[in-house]
Amino acid sequence: MGMKKSLVIVESPAKAKTIEKYLGKNFKVMASVGHVRDLPPKKLGVDVKKKFKPTYEIIKGKDKVIETIKAEGKKADQIYLAPDPDREGEAIAWHIAEELKSEKKKIKRILFNEITKKAVSEAINHPLELNKNKFESQQARRILDRLVGYQISPVLWDKVRRGLSAGRVQSVALRLVVDREKEIQAFKTEEYWSIEANLGAEDESFWAKVAKKGKDKLVISNKEQADKILGDLKGAPYIITNVEKSERRRNPLAPFITSKLQQEGSRKLHWPAKKTMMVAQKLYEGIDLGEMGTTGLITYMRTDSTRISDDAVKDVRSYIREAFGSKYLPQEPVVYKTKKSAQDAHESIRPTHLEYSPKVVKEFLSPDQYKLYVLIWNRFVACQMVPAVFDQTTIEISAQDYQLRATGSLIKFDGFTAVYEESKDEDAPADEDEDGKQKLPDLNKGTKLKLLELKPEQHFTQPPPRYTDASLIKDLEEKGIGRPSTYASILSTIIDKEYSEKDQSGRFSPTELGKIVTELLVENFKDIMSVEFTASMEDQLDKIEEGEKDWVEILSAFYTPFKVTLDAAKEKMKNIKAQAIPTDIICPKDNAVMVIKWGRNGQFLACTNYPDCKSTAEFEKTADGKIEVRKAESTDEKCEKCSSPMVVKFGRFGKFLACSAYPECKTTKAISTGVKCPKGCGGDVTSRVSRRGRAFYGCSSYPKCDFVSWDKPINKSCPECKGTYLVGKFNKKKGQFVKCPNKECSYSEEPQETPTAETSPAAG
Repeated sequence: MGMKKSLVIVESPAKAKTIEKYLGKNFKVMASVGHVRDLPPKKLGVDVKKKFKPTYEIIKGKDKVIETIKAEGKKADQIYLAPDPDREGEAIAWHIAEELKSEKKKIKRILFNEITKKAVSEAINHPLELNKNKFESQQARRILDRLVGYQISPVLWDKVRRGLSAGRVQSVALRLVVDREKEIQAFKTEEYWSIEANLGAEDESFWAKVAKKGKDKLVISNKEQADKILGDLKGAPYIITNVEKSERRRNPLAPFITSKLQQEGSRKLHWPAKKTMMVAQKLYEGIDLGEMGTTGLITYMRTDSTRISDDAVKDVRSYIREAFGSKYLPQEPVVYKTKKSAQDAHESIRPTHLEYSPKVVKEFLSPDQYKLYVLIWNRFVACQMVPAVFDQTTIEISAQDYQLRATGSLIKFDGFTAVYEESKDEDAPADEDEDGKQKLPDLNKGTKLKLLELKPEQHFTQPPPRYTDASLIKDLEEKGIGRPSTYASILSTIIDKEYSEKDQSGRFSPTELGKIVTELLVENFKDIMSVEFTASMEDQLDKIEEGEKDWVEILSAFYTPFKVTLDAAKEKMKNIKAQAIPTDIICPKDNAVMVIKWGRNGQFLACTNYPDCKSTAEFEKTADGKIEVRKAESTDEKCEKCSSPMVVKFGRFGKFLACSAYPECKTTKAISTGVKCPKGCGGDVTSRVSRRGRAFYGCSSYPKCDFVSWDKPINKSCPECKGTYLVGKFNKKKGQFVKCPNKECSYSEEPQETPTAETSPAAG
């Protein structure tokens, strides 16, 4: 009798390739390439009258894959379904099992959190049954999203414009971006002052902050108040009233879960969440390490559990002992609490093999894979190290009625910070030990001090900053909106749908379209747009997975009130398409009143005599809300078709040149930077804006010439390598500067002009 033949089905070709190398010749490994069945793309596909029965169809282009899987399934003695260990993976496994109905007896589910030889062999030796609760939880989520998206979107097509979409979770995420923008617009800047004193004792000096007057915290609102306090302080005697010394410890952070990995990817590497996940996927699915073989370098990257396997803890502890010495190793392993909703069968995101340090595998990784692997490696090693220890000193000083305070924090033992420090969002509260990095002299209570200098400083309160990928994911996670596996797609969806755009520093701001859609949805679908409602819905879906709730009951409880709201919205929602808000601006062509209308690029002015008069104009609102025609910036350029002057206009992709004789002449042209294309094709480098709202520069001869640059080219040759142009760059340390784009050349200089790209209002 021949050896038994087994078929293993995974969802990705890369994963299939890695696993095939582990299993030997009696196993055939195939990839389904993602989902094989889904709800139909062009109709609802859910029978709300028959217990929300879904109609699944084979996804376009997947027939061939299924045929091959069925043919191989017939030949196999055993079939192992091995998609990823989460809801989506379970759904893929479930749908494949449905297609292989006739082979039911020999179908098993296998799960592993990492793609290593050991984990895969272990899974094959301990196969499981398919998990119905997990599948039903995914199915309920999919149906719920379909009911919301497919039924609200047509209302938006009817009232705003065709092709718009609403999503159960994406619309709430967009609401956060819109609400933040409102806060920023409504923010009233207030002036305040701080005063610091440089104080000396013998031959040492330090800085102290004026903190109180009498027992009250001192708030200095203007220059007059600051001057009065400076006058009081100039002749006052300075005496130390208290010296407090304490030892502070800072504990290491838990190993990465999905949301924290995406946040740090955004803060440290300036990557969108989607990129972080794509790079992590490659590290998880397997890297060819030459003679060392192919292996997954990290555990599964969609997880909200901070659990670490006993083996991994043992390995990392011996690594720390060898690499750093035993003073960096705590006596007991560090255990991190996992939040209640986490699926604890999962582990945190960590390296799979500690013998494959970043240094060892660097030559086999792309630069991006290496950067992310270093991040995951360092965070994991640090999580099992001892705390950092700081000596903190606080000195309190009296100066007549005033109290001053000086803090100093010195690192006594670096502990885990030798390996990893978490980056902060700019709106995060300051850490105590970041407050005083100065070294304070060793002084006692009662010591008299000498005033050396007083330093008053004017400040202004700042509005909350716009969201970055990191801060938006942090908020979504804290508010319970969406789940780790969905954050990356939520963020890219609101950009792709043109509801939000990102500026050069990766910050989200809503477009006019995003604002109007949010306003209409909040007015008409209070529950769907409510943060609390969305979060409680996520909890209900988790309960299906835990076997505590029935999926049909949850959908019924949601759908009955939703249907009432939906029918009301069809009647009551404001019709933006038909809206024409009168202004006091007169049409230059026929003296009729111009009205504000809504077009595909936002709001614009149009003549009320349309279609007889097709006159339109862009407008802007003044600070007091008055509507004014945006003056077209004339240029010296003439239209190549009719010789009328060209003017600067704003469109959905930023500034461009258009003929002033529009609509009779519709000639348009990109704005040149004055730099000739470096590829020598004779074209000009022009400023453009990508679909996602990010400024970039490209050749005017596109698509014949494919030159593009994210950095603004400057018409000046490099004095060192004689390159034909330089580029404007920006980073947090240097601010703006100019450098040579040639990687081999290190020339850089201070800018003669500000080399940032024009921002691009999405106007009509």
